[in-house]
Amino acid sequence: MSTCSCHTHYHAEENIICGIRNYLRSVLSGIMLVLGIIAGKLEPEWLDNSLLYFTWYLLAYLLVGMPVMKEAAESIRNRDYFSEFTLMCIATIGAFYIGEYPEGVAVMLFYSIGELFQERAVNKARRNIKALLDVRPDTATVLRDGKKIEVSPSDVRIGEVLEIKVGERVPLDGKMLNGEASFDTSALTGESMPREIQAGEEVLAGMIVADRVVEIEVVRSYEQSALARILELVQNASERKAPAELFIRKFARIYTPIVVVLAFLIILCPLLYSLVQPSFVFVFDEWLYKALVFLVISCPCALVISIPLGYFGGIGAASKQGILFKGGNYLDAITKVNTIAFDKTGTLTNARFDVKEVHAAEPYDEVELVSMIAAAEKSSNHPIAKAIMDYTVSRGIKVGESTAVKEMAGYGLSANIASQEILVGGLRLLQMNRISYPASLDCVPETVVACAAGGKYAGYILLADDMKDDAADTVNELKKLKIGNIEILSGDKQAIVSKLAENLGIAHAYGELLPEGKVKHLESLKADKTSNIAFVGDGINDAPVLAVSHVGIAMGGLGSDAAIETADVVIQTDQPSKVATAIRIGRMTRSIIWQNIALAFAVKLTVLILGAVGLATMWEAVFADVGVALLAILNAIRIQRKKIK
Repeated sequence: MSTCSCHTHYHAEENIICGIRNYLRSVLSGIMLVLGIIAGKLEPEWLDNSLLYFTWYLLAYLLVGMPVMKEAAESIRNRDYFSEFTLMCIATIGAFYIGEYPEGVAVMLFYSIGELFQERAVNKARRNIKALLDVRPDTATVLRDGKKIEVSPSDVRIGEVLEIKVGERVPLDGKMLNGEASFDTSALTGESMPREIQAGEEVLAGMIVADRVVEIEVVRSYEQSALARILELVQNASERKAPAELFIRKFARIYTPIVVVLAFLIILCPLLYSLVQPSFVFVFDEWLYKALVFLVISCPCALVISIPLGYFGGIGAASKQGILFKGGNYLDAITKVNTIAFDKTGTLTNARFDVKEVHAAEPYDEVELVSMIAAAEKSSNHPIAKAIMDYTVSRGIKVGESTAVKEMAGYGLSANIASQEILVGGLRLLQMNRISYPASLDCVPETVVACAAGGKYAGYILLADDMKDDAADTVNELKKLKIGNIEILSGDKQAIVSKLAENLGIAHAYGELLPEGKVKHLESLKADKTSNIAFVGDGINDAPVLAVSHVGIAMGGLGSDAAIETADVVIQTDQPSKVATAIRIGRMTRSIIWQNIALAFAVKLTVLILGAVGLATMWEAVFADVGVALLAILNAIRIQRKKIK
């Protein structure tokens, strides 16, 4: 329930105004309640004016009660006659009828404050979805009548030719026309390695040209591009995600009609008895008072406050650990997770290249090999070249001088070093120059940068995407938490994904998956109704699968804003081990919530029975209601003081 009639599709500015208005209502109502109680204790002369006394509390009540009354009316229009809103309205109006104005105001005020806490926790975790739009260029350079013209991508027709410079994003899906080039495809596939695309092969919107100016022939319209399809996937998947219904709403459907019927019977039964037993004198006002006391006692104030505050306490505890839950329902949902699928790049790995091994062939040693390769690579902006240069600097290796450096797209580099021709690049560069090398290199799954000097094989450098320090601990902790199925879904090569899974002790690993493939795989897992699935990812390509999972967890520190917006849980520190921490916090929160529910039921049931037989007065009803609420609140915030591993 929202304490304001604002809708989620309003602009951010209007939502801010709505939130401020809600806070002001609660603050003003609270001040009026406190002043009214103080005035009641001091008994000033103006208090003799009952109309003024009533009006004062009525205004305080309406400030926080009107939104609840609107929700009750909306529920009744939707044929949900016995919601918690209905019961709160009946109980508080009854309190006003019998003159217990402060109680009527307090019930609505406490509920309003609880809702504000919940909304604040949710709004704090919200992020504007902009990354998916940012990766779509505003303009496209199209070749028309021999001229280069910048137009909107939506104005480009199928069959037209686009020119994309180094570092620019491809605006539309097309076919490569001129030679071969390297593309950064991480925005679409999550692959850590650049992809070499040759003439005639498909180029997708969102890719970044890494090494040379290219021309592509448009094969799909703006609306049908790869990025547009990802946007559609996010939207459709979000529509299929049903938010968990809070327990209090289910409970109220049973509890509220029972309480209302019992309150009615408190009046009706004595009336009927007086008809058959003339000696029994039925006084309507007396039994009406008992019925209304019963209703005030029965108001689920402790529940409606402690449940959102319990979730808020869990959200606060998680925030201290660098974990953002977007709502209490996701805290509850994560406790039911029994299947977790991880993206690889940026989630279990660091999403950057690192030199893993250096293998030199005679007559060279490792330092000489690295020096030669670095000399050829130092003028390149390629990510692999940067990783090699970083490694060279960290080892203090002197970089040789190179001349006549020539880049061969898709193959590598050639250069002259000390009057000797040096070749640096992939294995097919050596194949093209008919230079023999160890056959075992063809079976290496990681990226190999080979080197030849003077027409002879000189060695190679092995690069890989580093596994995060806590990746292994993450898997071990999840197994301790009885997570039965742990998987990896990645756009990277199957051999790389399988090797990482083997190192981590993960049985199921799937590589070479596009976003559609990840969604399809998750849908197949969801076909098993016993599966409750969490997906952990960070890239733009992960947004659709984050949305379709039961719980989407985004690695938010370095992840995309799109993934963060779509996800239900955001890990700010980029540590996958926080997934296990999030599950622990969720389980602790659920335990505290059920403790509060049991406490509220036990006390309420006891006092309800006393109220029904006339042994509880309004003061005892107020004490029971406020006392239970206070205990529930203290228990709810207890989780923030717990030490969580």
